[in-house]
Amino acid sequence: MSGLFGVIGKDNCKNTLFYGVDYHSHLGTERGGLAVFEKEKKMIHRKIHDITQSQFKSKFFDDYKDMDGNSGIGVISDKDSQPIIISSSFGNFAIATAGLIENREELALQLQKEGLSFTNMDDGIINSTEIIGKLITRGDNIIDGIERMFDKIEGSVSILLLTEEGIYAARDRKGHTPLVIGKKAGAYAVGSETCSFFNLGFKIEKYVGPGEVVLLSENGLKQQKDADSTNQICAFLWIYTGYPASTYEGISVESVRERTGKCLAKNDDVKVDFASGVPDSGTAHGIGYAMGAGVPFRRPLVKYTSGYGRSYTPPSQEIRDMVATMKLIPIKEVIKGNKMVLCEDSIVRGTQLRNFTVQKLWDNNAKEVHIRVACPPLMYPCRYTLSTRSTNELAARRAIRALEGNDIEDVGDYIDSNSKKFEQMVEWIKKDLGVTSLQYQTLDDMIRAIGLPREHLCLYCWCGK
Repeated sequence: MSGLFGVIGKDNCKNTLFYGVDYHSHLGTERGGLAVFEKEKKMIHRKIHDITQSQFKSKFFDDYKDMDGNSGIGVISDKDSQPIIISSSFGNFAIATAGLIENREELALQLQKEGLSFTNMDDGIINSTEIIGKLITRGDNIIDGIERMFDKIEGSVSILLLTEEGIYAARDRKGHTPLVIGKKAGAYAVGSETCSFFNLGFKIEKYVGPGEVVLLSENGLKQQKDADSTNQICAFLWIYTGYPASTYEGISVESVRERTGKCLAKNDDVKVDFASGVPDSGTAHGIGYAMGAGVPFRRPLVKYTSGYGRSYTPPSQEIRDMVATMKLIPIKEVIKGNKMVLCEDSIVRGTQLRNFTVQKLWDNNAKEVHIRVACPPLMYPCRYTLSTRSTNELAARRAIRALEGNDIEDVGDYIDSNSKKFEQMVEWIKKDLGVTSLQYQTLDDMIRAIGLPREHLCLYCWCGK
């Protein structure tokens, strides 16, 4: 999932834009980009850098100082180089996107047959953001173009679009990816994460609704299209993806994670010396567990700076393994001879948890390691973001193949947490991880911890719906 940020006001926006985009660094590992509209020159100034081996701040620290203008957008991208600048019949614009187009190749081929060409290629692959931009140019105006684009794509894409008149913010029709508007004296901001607002002086003004389109200008906020009635925001935002200091739909990420930990403790009777969480995203789940179980919270593992980033999001297993190896440092004095509950946000592939987390605890003489997972087993690859890419990657599916002897289409019995097959699957994963015990959160408890109605959440990766 990429992270978007934009700002417009009376004064030069470059400092706010730079730091606002940087507050989204946890959402992508591949590319970073900034685009500023230079009012006097009536042109868009853009910079894009590869951030796979360095942080956004270090790559853009010199560049952003020369990007003068009162409006701009930026992105931390999980794949594509962006923002893209496009010329159209209704003027030039820069566009940044967050999401995933399932029918990307089909759309690209269709546009090429109609005579359109693509100039932005990453490793020989047509840039998805350019496809979105080209689809928008087919409209009679920007709003019509955005609507036509939404009609064409399969998947989920939210966009920021920078023009001479301001910044258009459009949230995907499913409401899967968040967009929030902030306000302070003389300026408006829009971002994927509300944590980008507070230290920059913005207060939350509005959560953009699914399919809604809003124009931010020097003169204020103007709704261009009403929100759709359907809202199915990604539940994984609260469990793992989102930043602890952010809120979505007015619901705090940190509070939800504490509640999931309490739910895990409520359904558990294991006797341990302390509870903990896999840093950083499992920390609040572990705090909640400790609160619910009435045991101390301690840190057997600590993360060495934020510079190592997340081991879940990089595209290659080799990079994921390197990050997982280096980022967590064990504290032997806390681990030795102790029985512990270790809360994890999720088990996706399971290889990092087994090889680079649990193994460090055993190597430092842990007495018992009990893993408690804040969400149910992941069963399906995400259709809306670049996270998991196939069922073959998922730990739960490996367990099912081992138990069944082959891949099976109907995994309903394994999704049902009350079934014998679910119990067998969890036991297989427990043995694969090499832990004392393993328990997952139930889907119903996870939904209760989030606090939204089930129909307002995307739960696809757990239940295929």
